[in-house]
Amino acid sequence: MKNRIGFWQEEIGLQEEALEMRTEIVRVGQGREAFTPQEEEALLRAGNIIKQGGLVAFPTETVYGLGGDAMNPESARKIYAAKGRPSDNPLIVHICRWADIGLVAERVPEAARRLGEAFWPGPLTMILPKAARVPKETTGGLDTVAVRLPSHPAARRLIALGGGFIAAPSANVSGRPSPTSAAHVEADLQGRIEMIVDGGPVGIGLESTILDLTVEPPQILRPGYVTEGMLQRVLGSVEAGRPGTEAQGAPRAPGMKYRHYAPAGELLVVEGPPREVVAYINRRTALDREAGEKTGVMGTQELLEQYRADVVKCVGRHGDEDGIARRLFSVLREFDSEEVTKIYSESFPAQGLGQAIMNRLLKAAGHRVVKL
Repeated sequence: MKNRIGFWQEEIGLQEEALEMRTEIVRVGQGREAFTPQEEEALLRAGNIIKQGGLVAFPTETVYGLGGDAMNPESARKIYAAKGRPSDNPLIVHICRWADIGLVAERVPEAARRLGEAFWPGPLTMILPKAARVPKETTGGLDTVAVRLPSHPAARRLIALGGGFIAAPSANVSGRPSPTSAAHVEADLQGRIEMIVDGGPVGIGLESTILDLTVEPPQILRPGYVTEGMLQRVLGSVEAGRPGTEAQGAPRAPGMKYRHYAPAGELLVVEGPPREVVAYINRRTALDREAGEKTGVMGTQELLEQYRADVVKCVGRHGDEDGIARRLFSVLREFDSEEVTKIYSESFPAQGLGQAIMNRLLKAAGHRVVKL
């Protein structure tokens, strides 16, 4: 098993020119709505970095984002280089007020207005026809733009101070589990970006729901905290993304085509009755240990004591979707820090927020699933 740094550099082909700059870390907010004068000054410096074409990682309510000037093609190129991200993978443009949506989208349909009233600021990204001023470097070459208005106070203040339009994917090396704390960002991007704004742990832990409003009915391209049912209550008809179409052609939204959310170790999802899941995982981990692997299990609190792996991690209580969402990426990263090479995870019900949880978990596992 390669060490995890070597693994990811080989897997993604990180560009050496993005390395070895000094990364400043500043702490702001830590869950507070208001900022001290010192924090405001730090956010002003972060905003100036964005305006000057640099990169700043910052907290949102979903995960930490890696921000650059959405209107600067060179900033988009820097984001792709820092992450080792394919340049046809579109970036989300973050705004800080509703009025600015018309400056990045050519048309704003009535459906977008109704969604904005219901879910913004918040964890919903809308795909709309792109305004001419938005460079195609930001949109991955597409004629559409993904737009979001986050609810995190530090995010909105940084966007305002950074010129009003920040392009930001998750602040991790491409393919890795998304960062839910500043420490995760530092582990991946130290020396690659100018600043990390540490706003404490995020509240949701999974990226925003992405809804394509350029098709009829609107289509969910990435499930998230805003569920299909919630969207249907606002719009009526909404279509869930069709499995198996993600790798066809250029991705229409972040996270659709390329490997995502994966730990360095090999991950397998096991689905079935709890007793059978535990028995299967314990058989597999015993065989793995005989083969020289370091084994890990990600499970719910109710079953945790029954597993016999080298490393056993609790992702939350059964049925606590909010808790599982907050812990998912963090637990996957913990397996990396303990150099686990074979990981097994329980499956979770794919309704409501569970649909987003399973979307991320299955992508992290490369869709490797055992159904008992």
